[in-house]
Amino acid sequence: MTSPLFTPFHLKSLHLANRFVMPAMQRGMCEQGRPKPELAAYYARRAEGGTSLIIGESAAVDHSSATVQPTSAHINASTADAWKACVDAVGEAGGTMFLQLWHEGAMRTDGQALSASGLAYPGKQSGRAATLDELSEIRDAFVRSARIAQQVGAAGVEVHAAHGYFLDQFLWAGSNRRDDGYGGDDIAHRARFPAEIIGAIREACGEDFVISIRFSQWKEADYGARVAQSPAELETMTRMFADAGADLLHASNRRFWEPEWDGDPRNLAGWVREVSGLPSITVGSVGLDTDVMDTFTQDAEPGARVAEAIVDLEQRLSAGEFDLVAVGRALIGDPDFVRKIEAGDYDKVRTFQRADLGQLEWDMSIVEEAHAVAG
Repeated sequence: MTSPLFTPFHLKSLHLANRFVMPAMQRGMCEQGRPKPELAAYYARRAEGGTSLIIGESAAVDHSSATVQPTSAHINASTADAWKACVDAVGEAGGTMFLQLWHEGAMRTDGQALSASGLAYPGKQSGRAATLDELSEIRDAFVRSARIAQQVGAAGVEVHAAHGYFLDQFLWAGSNRRDDGYGGDDIAHRARFPAEIIGAIREACGEDFVISIRFSQWKEADYGARVAQSPAELETMTRMFADAGADLLHASNRRFWEPEWDGDPRNLAGWVREVSGLPSITVGSVGLDTDVMDTFTQDAEPGARVAEAIVDLEQRLSAGEFDLVAVGRALIGDPDFVRKIEAGDYDKVRTFQRADLGQLEWDMSIVEEAHAVAG
């Protein structure tokens, strides 16, 4: 029998041969915001290895406040040709590509950050709250970058609203204390600005262009954080995204096998699919026994957890819990991960090692400070 992981998936103009996705991951292969040729080759190699959908690494939208990280990607007119080279390389290798739209928000550490309330996390001031005029400018920047993604041939975009960055800072009550209808205790107010960005991209890019939104409960600075305190709040938020024009919800877990709420085995992606009515992507330590943040902050070396993961994923897919599976570090470690899984060669999968990350010039000072305070 065919594994559900190797059945086709169709969504609007998106046609995938299997259910595997490579999520956005910083690889340090950009110069002045432009992807280098080796980044295009890196993406293409994973497509050659059987991964159907490649999501480009977090790329700063076309606004001066988006980031000052030295190796970050940008999507603007000056980088469009480099992104086209990436999209074309992935297509020639048999894959499909989304570009991810990102803004750093209060995680920016130079004192010039713009965010929901000037908070990176509760009690941590970083920059200031964006004005309504600045929110309008940033929304338009997301749209400009989405249009560039569409023009260079990407099948869709993914709006980054996860892990404590700009749009996530709107979603989380801990970092959004606005009182102008865009924040506070009501999740419908906190989700308003991300939903407006989705709606503006939909209007600019048309109905066939696929829009994914990636979000998380946890933050890099606070693993125990929750955007949605209950399934009812999760439903409110995700239905707002769906009504605005989102097609796909990418629900980020640190470990995909963990249930979101007590008394129900479903993970966040399973709940998202149930309450929103949209297809969902699951993610979180697929093929490994160590969470991504432990890799970054504790220099932890993961061990293999391949067979257990595949059995669990197949059961959940068959049950309709989610639709697609994002594989992160395991694909950094072995570009042929998907081909080896299809062949049943689990023991031949090369296990990711921390050294595979390379030398990333990425400022993690806010994250490190938050965990030092938390003990």
